[in-house]
Amino acid sequence: MEKRERNICYLSLGSNLGDRKENIDTAISLLKENSNIKVSKISSIIETKPWGKIDQPDFLNCVLEIETELDPQKLLKTCFIIETICGRFRNEKWEPRPIDIDILFFGKEVIEVENLIVPHPLLHKREFVLHSLNEICPEMVHPIFNKKIKDIYLEKKVV
Repeated sequence: MEKRERNICYLSLGSNLGDRKENIDTAISLLKENSNIKVSKISSIIETKPWGKIDQPDFLNCVLEIETELDPQKLLKTCFIIETICGRFRNEKWEPRPIDIDILFFGKEVIEVENLIVPHPLLHKREFVLHSLNEICPEMVHPIFNKKIKDIYLEKKVV
């Protein structure tokens, strides 16, 4: 079997049901246990107001930098499996959940298929995601906007 190149990817983790910190810790542990994923950086965990559907509990959020040989679809499937293990069942968009794992960036790739859009199409609108990305990778360049994360974050803070 041919070995794939390792990609640096960024994942957003959020939880607003149950023991939020424990849910995030469990998800990170499960990612670390996967032999195809190396967690290389973890941002601070921050508490944030809900986004999208606001009549629900506050979230704890963080961003991870990972290295993986998985292709984007296999990484997405791995994230869904971890969400399920942590008690997430998808019923409606932006519902309260014990864990949410989003792929923010997959290397420098731009992906648009039915079940996956990368870079995440809303990350530039979510201050909590930009805050955490700015903490762990401020110099990274968004492959569509061709701007550094720190500059996108500063623009969002000014608006």
